[in-house]
Amino acid sequence: MIAYLCKRLAWAFLVLLGITAVVFVVVHLSGDPAALYMSPEGTKEDYQILRTALGFDRPLPEQYGLFLWRAAQGDFGRSLRHQQPTLPLVLARLPATLTLTAAAMILALLLALPLGLLSALRRKSILDTGGMMFALAGQCMPTFWLGILLILVFAVQLRWFPVYGGEGPLTLVLPAVTLGVWAMARTARITRSSMLDVLHQDFLRTARAKGVGEWSVILRHALRNCAIPIVTALGLELGNLLGGAVITEAVFAYPGIGRLAVEAVINKDVPLIQAVVLTVGAAILLLNILIDMVYVALDPRIRLA
Repeated sequence: MIAYLCKRLAWAFLVLLGITAVVFVVVHLSGDPAALYMSPEGTKEDYQILRTALGFDRPLPEQYGLFLWRAAQGDFGRSLRHQQPTLPLVLARLPATLTLTAAAMILALLLALPLGLLSALRRKSILDTGGMMFALAGQCMPTFWLGILLILVFAVQLRWFPVYGGEGPLTLVLPAVTLGVWAMARTARITRSSMLDVLHQDFLRTARAKGVGEWSVILRHALRNCAIPIVTALGLELGNLLGGAVITEAVFAYPGIGRLAVEAVINKDVPLIQAVVLTVGAAILLLNILIDMVYVALDPRIRLA
């Protein structure tokens, strides 16, 4: 287990290194970073002094090495808009985004697993058809469109929830539903197909022949054996939820890392954009490692791969 974990951590480090290279190159391709720091009243002499002070007059490989050295120490530079170190700004918003992501994932699981399971057990019934149509509709609706629709119905017309912003658990409901619907729909369809693959296996017939109850056969034997595809889907969905939070938080003015990213892009706040991208990338890599550990717990044969 320890060797497997070390191997996964080494791969995650290489991927994170690749993300830093992509972010660094994209930032330099988008224009001269030194010009973004200059005030409109600055002279050419001021511009040259600033380039030298920030290290932008050095060769790109040397700049990248300096960027990595500072990033390893948690220094992603100062925000141009907030005039503060970027990492504390990002970390202050991160709990709100993780709370929203966790709420969306819990909502998706509570709906997707029973829906997928019942659709598989009642294949070709009205329940199966209706459930899969509901899941398909959930995958077809764009996140921003669903968010606006929920605001119009439940916040503007019915006044059950705040339109945007605010404090308290009610502010979390509409963003979590918006973010969780797509994950729920995809997980429900994968749960159904995985369960259909397992339902007619010999070990289930053996369990029934031994007198094991039907629901015990389904929940203890069938569900466990179709868990790996479901866990794979959930791992991918967690990454999608973190990335999709950018749009959802912008629609609902939710004070998370996604809204901070949108503000950084609008203000061309390059250091803040770098800090957000690398923080989200590191969070997704960590989640993938945790999912890999769940794989090993569910099926120890994976250690040999």
